[in-house]
Amino acid sequence: MSRHRVFRQKLQDPLLMHAMSAHNPMSARLAAEAGFDAIWGSGFEFSASYAVPDASILSASQHLDMMRAIAGTVTVPVIADIDTGFGNAINVSYMLPQYEAAGVSAVVMEDKTFPKDTSLRADGRQELVRVEEFQGKVEAACAARRDPDFCVIARTEALIAGLGQQEALARAYAYEAAGADAILIHSKQTTPDEILSFAQAWAGRVPLVLVPTAYPQLRESDIQALGKVGLVIYGNHAIRAAVGAMRDVFARIRQDGGIHAVDAGLPAVKEIIALQGDAGMRELERRYLK
Repeated sequence: MSRHRVFRQKLQDPLLMHAMSAHNPMSARLAAEAGFDAIWGSGFEFSASYAVPDASILSASQHLDMMRAIAGTVTVPVIADIDTGFGNAINVSYMLPQYEAAGVSAVVMEDKTFPKDTSLRADGRQELVRVEEFQGKVEAACAARRDPDFCVIARTEALIAGLGQQEALARAYAYEAAGADAILIHSKQTTPDEILSFAQAWAGRVPLVLVPTAYPQLRESDIQALGKVGLVIYGNHAIRAAVGAMRDVFARIRQDGGIHAVDAGLPAVKEIIALQGDAGMRELERRYLK
């Protein structure tokens, strides 16, 4: 069964699917090793790994190359965060087959203006495009896919922009009508109240997608109990874990004047070599180096 088919079936399955963020192939491999169903090719994490704001600064080709590298490293489905689709519906129509060819199984596209501003930035610029304009982008994405199992997920930022539940619902229904396979509803409130309210009001046919970054107290069991959510995405935990660990280790090395105190607590070099695929290379050497 193809990864596209696996993703579509899990998205529609009553059992909640979970995806972990990644910003490079190594973080994706670790997420798959931990047992996550899918990899979230996070635009936020990718931007952070380049030390630039998540504001449409990196190019589409840079992001596409990274998604290709991630999809080539893991066997689980990869979901690409394509932000606003890199332009209008024409850009979307051009880019989507390239993501599909890169091995990605789904894209998430949001209804903000280009260039975007990250959703969780304090006092960020959260401007939404017209509903009809975004419907055209969803329709273009759906028409451009070659495998019918490839999924197009529409993300509405209406709650992020402070426009309220009714606007969020109206946009979600419009995007579903345009062909979206799921609706990602996002919130930056520190409690899940408005997300729970939206989910309870949602009467659409397609599943919802949640990203509980701002309201981490909402557990998978709570989300599962809603009966309307197909996927939960942990949107930035790989880069946050990496930054926290590196900051701690680097500070300790400077404080201690060397690596003598920290080295024993780090993964051994042989573990990194194994994660790099050493066993596969050894097998190729045995077969072909004569």
